[in-house]
This record gives sequence, C-alpha cells and structure tokens, in this order.
Amino acid sequence: MYLKQYIYGVFKRKKLEWNEFMKVEMRVGTIISAEEFKEVRNPAYKTVVDFGEFGQRKTSAQITELYNTKEIIGKQVIAVINFPPKQIAIAERINRTLNYEYELRNCIKNTDIAQQITKQAVSIYNNLRAHFSLGLRKPAEVHLNPNIKYKSYRRNNVNLTELLI
Repeated sequence: MYLKQYIYGVFKRKKLEWNEFMKVEMRVGTIISAEEFKEVRNPAYKTVVDFGEFGQRKTSAQITELYNTKEIIGKQVIAVINFPPKQIAIAERINRTLNYEYELRNCIKNTDIAQQITKQAVSIYNNLRAHFSLGLRKPAEVHLNPNIKYKSYRRNNVNLTELLI
C-alpha cells in the first residue's frame, strides 16, 4: 500500500512533498579529521568529511557521548551537501535522527533501497514520533493546527532566510 509521504517544516509550518525532498542531496562521506569544538554551548566535535568527487566539508557533530575524536576518524556518515551553511544546524539534527534512530548510519548499497528506507523513516518521524520541542506532539499534528505553540531553536532573534528547494 502506497502512502503519500511528507516532511513537515515545523519552523515554517510548511509542508514539503516527497518530490521536493528528493532535491535534497544526501551523500555518504568519510570523516577524515575531528577535534573538540570548544566554542559551542553543547559538547561537539569539529569534523572534516570527505565526500569524494563532491569535495571536503567542515561540519560539527554532537556525538561526544558516543565516540572520542580518534574513534570517529574513518567512520562514514550520511549528510546533506546542498544546504547553505547557516541552515546546516537543522539539517544536522535531521541527519542525526535519521542516522541513529532509524539505523541509516550503516552503508546502504542500493539507491532504491536507500530511498525506500528514507521515505519510511520520514513517515515515522512526522506521523508517529513525538517531539519534545512540540510538547510531545507529532509534526503532522502540529502542521494541521497552527494554534499549537512549539519551542523555537532560533537564537538571538536571528531571522533565517527561507530554505528554497
């Protein structure tokens, strides 16, 4: 049975359809360096990830409770590579959720299987998984009711530019 899949942009209360989500470029990369990220509020590592023909990217990872800097060298990660740098925090949060809660951190050998697994994980994330920032509601429920208040992760009243896909 086929169910139409959506990702909900909770911060904008905007519905993103599956074909739009498919424009997001997710690639597997290998962590080639890591060091403590001392400038951030929550413990994290500064990492450099090699995406082969797509080049190397600097990013951060809040996985200090799971690995030390030596253990993550050589690990493969799935990451979004076509988001603007200032919007990467939201993408990293989604990546971390997909990687660790839905077992997508393992290498997936087939693109079709990866798409099916990701589609299923997105459906679970939006329709079955309660979120603390939403008062233990599901994104699908919040999207349908604009009167529900939620916790914003924006800091210092900075206005983020809208992510266009």
